[in-house]
Amino acid sequence: MSSSPTSEAPEPSPLERAVADGDRDRVRVLLARGASVGTADAGARGDLADLLSAARDVTPSERGDAADDRRLLRAARQGDADVATLALRAGARTETRDDHERTPLLLASTFDRVAVARLLVALGADPDALDDRHDTPWLVTGVTGSVAMLEALLPADPDLTIRNRYGGISVIPASERGHVAYVRRVVRTGIDVNHVNDLGWTALLEAVILGDGSAPYQEIVLTLLDAGADPAIADGDGVTALQHAESKGQAEVARILRREG
Repeated sequence: MSSSPTSEAPEPSPLERAVADGDRDRVRVLLARGASVGTADAGARGDLADLLSAARDVTPSERGDAADDRRLLRAARQGDADVATLALRAGARTETRDDHERTPLLLASTFDRVAVARLLVALGADPDALDDRHDTPWLVTGVTGSVAMLEALLPADPDLTIRNRYGGISVIPASERGHVAYVRRVVRTGIDVNHVNDLGWTALLEAVILGDGSAPYQEIVLTLLDAGADPAIADGDGVTALQHAESKGQAEVARILRREG
């Protein structure tokens, strides 16, 4: 007596697997790329179910309209990754620009909207897109000091040599502003810690000249020196970081520089 054939369950779609794994980032990327919802929402709960339901009502398109672009720009600024997903699904352009030539990724970086940035990076957004102030998504991380955003942008292979309007690279404003965790991380990317900006200052010089000699700046000076910063590089007037530290009364910073000089 022959046994009846058994039917195998269909292979789950990539979207169904992402939903089952609870991988919200992957769900957003797949929906933004136009994946069919199918039965993926069957096991979804909460906000994820809401996103899938909303995506079902959006017809995937490779060409949206100006309203879709505006919705993406607004979502990037506000940090609403689900709305950004739906706008992209409808055809919003990853490289659309606002009135200041800022792309969605640059807005996400400026306002530290990491989930939106991860989505845009996965879709190929340009980390080097310049706005009308000569900022890029990558350059802005040196101002905000966001390590999370730095990590979100690194998979996009940003150009670490692009200069801001002052001729600097991201490690310089980060050092000036006392962003210790950021400086610790960015020096491990291969960025040039001895880059000189248009003012004639390196990251080390800015940490001393514009810093206050407190513990965060001491840590930044140490980090830069350990990463190969040259304390002998002087500013445009021939004054070194050590001489600036001494004149500003930054005793501990001066001690560190004497030891490493």
